[in-house]
Amino acid sequence: MIFNEGQAGRTEVPAGTLGGPGVAMPVLAASAELGRRLAEAGPGDRVRVRTDTESTGTPTSNVLVELPGADPGRVVMAGAHLDSVAAGPGINDNASGSATLVEIARRLAGSRPAHTVRFAWWGAEELGLLGSRHYLSGLDGARRERIALYLNLDMVGSPNFRRLVYDGEGAPAGSAAIERLLAGYLRGHGLAVGETSLGSGSDHAPFAAAGIPVGGLFTGAGETKSARERDAFGGTAGPADPCYHDRCDDLDNLDLGVLDQMADAAATAVATFARDTAPVDRAG
Repeated sequence: MIFNEGQAGRTEVPAGTLGGPGVAMPVLAASAELGRRLAEAGPGDRVRVRTDTESTGTPTSNVLVELPGADPGRVVMAGAHLDSVAAGPGINDNASGSATLVEIARRLAGSRPAHTVRFAWWGAEELGLLGSRHYLSGLDGARRERIALYLNLDMVGSPNFRRLVYDGEGAPAGSAAIERLLAGYLRGHGLAVGETSLGSGSDHAPFAAAGIPVGGLFTGAGETKSARERDAFGGTAGPADPCYHDRCDDLDNLDLGVLDQMADAAATAVATFARDTAPVDRAG
């Protein structure tokens, strides 16, 4: 039984996902008030729960677009997830990343890069990275080896933003080169930059697990910005995105300035590695 702590703004029934099928233990969510009552129940108290539950299958799709390069032996990949949670429109999470990817693809259309560039818009990320996991599971060893790197764009327009680059330390060899390029571009334009741990909460994770160099950009979700980060990036000490996974994640829930900055950094990384993958290849 999962329930919110009861602090301000955290009293409702939490909305979460189980991360995919196959969870063998019954899981229920409750309001903070009901959770408090259950927590205070004595060892001899008995609780009876009745729930109406429906489990259905829903089809989902990945969308992949490829720009052939002069050397088809190396592929530079960039991706963003298309889906949102049911609670909200998902404009920052993750129309911001998906739209950025569309614009990069549009600008590169008609060019002939040295290496093939593959764009991916993933389905069902919010349900456990299902789209990207399915894609990687369908690649044999030779096709995985062709992928020089993967760049992930997930939430790149947060209204109370932090400019964060995925930390390459502890990631597959070559990831640090992606971090250096992204951070160097932003710092070169006089912009404050921080790091975010790689983790496993977005579509870079299956690529990292496959040993493929990964990198990405992120401007923050529901976590609270620290006072130090407030001093570095401006804004307030509240959540980076107060509408994270909520109905107010609409067109008003974006900082278009930081979205433009992160999009430029992502485009620079894609174009740079499309010309030359040596920095990530040497690391391998």
